[in-house]
Amino acid sequence: MHRTNDLGRDKIFPLVCRLAIPTMLAQMVSVLYSIVDRMYIGNIAAIGDLALAGVGVCGPITTLLSSFASLVGLGGAPILAMRLGEGRPKEAQKVVSNGFLMLVVLAAVLTALFLLLKDEMLMLFGASDNTFGYADTYLTIYTSGTIFALLATGLNSYLIAQGYAGLGMLSVIIGAVLNIVLDPVFIFLLHMDVAGAAIATVISQMASCAVVLFCLLRKKAPVRLAWGGFDTRLMRQILAYGLPTFLILSTDSIILIILNSVLQRYGGPGEGDVLVTCATIVQSWFSLISLPMGGITTGSQPVVSFNYGAHQPDRIKRAIFCIAVLCVVFCSLMTAAAHTGVSALFVRLFTQDPVTASRTVGFIRVFTAMIIPLAVQYTLVDELTAMGQVHISLICSLFRKSLFLASIFLLPHFINAEATFWCEPIADGVAACVTACVFAFVFPRAIRRRMAAQ
Repeated sequence: MHRTNDLGRDKIFPLVCRLAIPTMLAQMVSVLYSIVDRMYIGNIAAIGDLALAGVGVCGPITTLLSSFASLVGLGGAPILAMRLGEGRPKEAQKVVSNGFLMLVVLAAVLTALFLLLKDEMLMLFGASDNTFGYADTYLTIYTSGTIFALLATGLNSYLIAQGYAGLGMLSVIIGAVLNIVLDPVFIFLLHMDVAGAAIATVISQMASCAVVLFCLLRKKAPVRLAWGGFDTRLMRQILAYGLPTFLILSTDSIILIILNSVLQRYGGPGEGDVLVTCATIVQSWFSLISLPMGGITTGSQPVVSFNYGAHQPDRIKRAIFCIAVLCVVFCSLMTAAAHTGVSALFVRLFTQDPVTASRTVGFIRVFTAMIIPLAVQYTLVDELTAMGQVHISLICSLFRKSLFLASIFLLPHFINAEATFWCEPIADGVAACVTACVFAFVFPRAIRRRMAAQ
């Protein structure tokens, strides 16, 4: 295993790019898991639109499941990088072993819980009588493979934290490519429809999991996966570090679940299913923005964490600036794509109905109107977490979610169901301004405290 990144000495911008871009691409590829499933499902003869709406209801629920991987993976990664920056490799190794145990336990508990409650969740979270069967089939199969999804995503963060962004990207690409190949085989060739899409996804996650485990178990890995050294205090620390990111992802899922439910309620019979279908496609487009951007900010966290541990404030400042620039550039390109024919072509992958397609393109443009300020929000929150300022980043994240949630309930009540799509830009714009002010106050004080502890 050849590592090309020296977190403490390499030039900042190339270093950030070498870590952030592979992780961004990995996240972009990982989006293909759900997008490819939805694309093929939406084109199943006779049942495509209803099946897509059913799977769309499952989308936020499956994302909620996966967010638990980030709780452990992204919680442990900054600690691992800090320990390496402090010259404490044995303590770094304990992070990996404790994280592995936590992921296995979480997977077992979540699998049992979600299988037990899935029927109630689906009806509560936006499924109708017409779409329940498709949603139930997909969620049952997907949930059965929870352990592979959690281990693949969670342990991948520990690879990246050691500087192996390329290997992290490779594990995701292998899984995504396999999913793309298997989806049409199971869905159309074997005539398994929605069940085929779910089976293809689980098999693909198994493959990604196998690659990550192989890399972490090799003797050449500087920080290997090993059994033992379990420490409840360290586990609590991992959970504390991972909580802000977990809440971002989990509340995103919960809010999207509520969004589907509100659209179903205010849209009424027939129109509700159409709006949920539109929202499913909009969420797929938004995931092409939010997950890759999260890949940039979390993938480059090791640079900030390592140099925070090594007492190098100038490198921290340059790193955060470079990360913000990358996020803003990426979101600017996606804004341009939303207002050109790119978004229309994207929508056509999911539905051939011209009315549904036209409405969805309009909703995409509304939903993503404030993603450039969102780029600032993501950068500042995730890099505060990388510096150990967990409580501050958590407050900033929850503020944005609170705005979103309030808008979900207020806008359709006072205007109409379609107004619900304005929830995202309202929350993104206001929260970015507030977070920037908080960061300007907190960051210099955190640096001074760290230098005083030298």
